[in-house]
Amino acid sequence: MVSVRLLISAVATSMLTTAAFAADMAVLPPPPPPPYQPPPMVYAPPPVMVPQPLGGWYLRGDVGVGITSAANLEFLQNPLNSSNFAIQNASMGDTTLFSAGVGYEFNNWLRFDVTGEYRTKSPINAFGIYTFGGGTFVDTYQGFLKSTVFLANGYIDLGTWDCLTPFVGAGVGVAYNTLDDFVDVGVPSAGSGIGRNSSNFNFAWALHAGVSYAVTENFSVELAYRYLNYGSVTDTINCTGGCNPDSYKFQNLSSNDLMLGVRWKFPVAYAQPQYQPRQYPLATRD
Repeated sequence: MVSVRLLISAVATSMLTTAAFAADMAVLPPPPPPPYQPPPMVYAPPPVMVPQPLGGWYLRGDVGVGITSAANLEFLQNPLNSSNFAIQNASMGDTTLFSAGVGYEFNNWLRFDVTGEYRTKSPINAFGIYTFGGGTFVDTYQGFLKSTVFLANGYIDLGTWDCLTPFVGAGVGVAYNTLDDFVDVGVPSAGSGIGRNSSNFNFAWALHAGVSYAVTENFSVELAYRYLNYGSVTDTINCTGGCNPDSYKFQNLSSNDLMLGVRWKFPVAYAQPQYQPRQYPLATRD
């Protein structure tokens, strides 16, 4: 009887304990959520910077004066003639030149261009003497030389200081020379002759030195010196009274040129970087 009572008491105690624990569990608050961790920030990729090209095409134009004080005139006697005629002196006057061209600037120290140039008429004067029958005779010569010159040039820019850029260069090409209105007058023989206005193509070359001033990024002014060698030209004079015509060759034509020019560089278009604002994701709580 005692055992039954003890068993009943133990079961009742267990049931009361379980009910109390369940009641305690029912009133406890839920556990706190884990600490909030914001997602990583996402940024736009950096802009792609496209560098501005250093080179570019340009146009150029020049005006100047060619100084040619001396002329090398050679007498080419007709094989059918026999005389002791010899040129004593020959001179050539200054000329004015006009030039235009197009070029390409590879970088800030190397550029190339091609130019076409017209050189206006330069006056020519010469005289020679010969003896005949115990007397001395003089022939005087007058005429004009005009030329068209085409050159391919290369330049090296030597650095820039306060927008000033000194440079050196060289060029090669071809010259088309014409001896115009070339006449011969004899003194005191009163003989005369007229040339044929002959023209010749010749190899030409040049050396350059000067300085340019950058007025703007695309426009420059140039002051330059150039030595130009532009070949030779030969003409034949026909005697007005009839004779075996002799020829005359102006050889090693050269000029010291002072030139004022301008260069205009075409603007170069290049991609501009596109900047985007930062992008922030929305933070949410589960």
